[in-house]
Amino acid sequence: MSVFDTTVFLSTFITLVVILDPPGAVPIFLALTGSLTKVQRHVAARRASLVAVFVIGMFALFGKSILDYLHISIAALQGAGGLLLLLVALELLTGKESDSLADAGVNVALVPLGTPLLAGPGAIVATMLAVQGSDTTGAYTAVGAALVGAMLVVYLVLRFAGQVRGLLRESGTMLLTRIAGLLLSAIAVQMVADSVRAFVNGEG
Repeated sequence: MSVFDTTVFLSTFITLVVILDPPGAVPIFLALTGSLTKVQRHVAARRASLVAVFVIGMFALFGKSILDYLHISIAALQGAGGLLLLLVALELLTGKESDSLADAGVNVALVPLGTPLLAGPGAIVATMLAVQGSDTTGAYTAVGAALVGAMLVVYLVLRFAGQVRGLLRESGTMLLTRIAGLLLSAIAVQMVADSVRAFVNGEG
């Protein structure tokens, strides 16, 4: 019976928390769930975290086989995620998000919160590499525990993001929405740029 690999757990956990950046997701989460009630925001936080765990977990287990079968590179996945986030960012910046997101309800937890914001190429690749670098049952268990632990941190941060919204009020929330749109557009452009760079370098 393999012993739980603490080293693998810590390295994977820290890597995922840094990539997921829970504090950085708060303004985006608040902007996307601005039209939801307190209960709906809590549901969205839980659903986004569960969706991210599921997507990253599936890619960790079957990602390489799926991408190879479909002839899709990580660079292409990254570019697609960047374009999707850019569309959302433009809605936040222009103030057109209210109607579309209100109709979507807590489904914003699926897209774009769950994926590709949380379960993005960075987190997916990091987990896939951690799994590929594991050679014992204890190491595999550690990677799984690290993923669940990192998403638990994300959930707790998003779960209590409503308190931040209460302090900001309507005007502050509107300002935060525009800032979130700017940050999200920067993240999206960076993802697309990294994707293009990978293709130019022959990695796509």
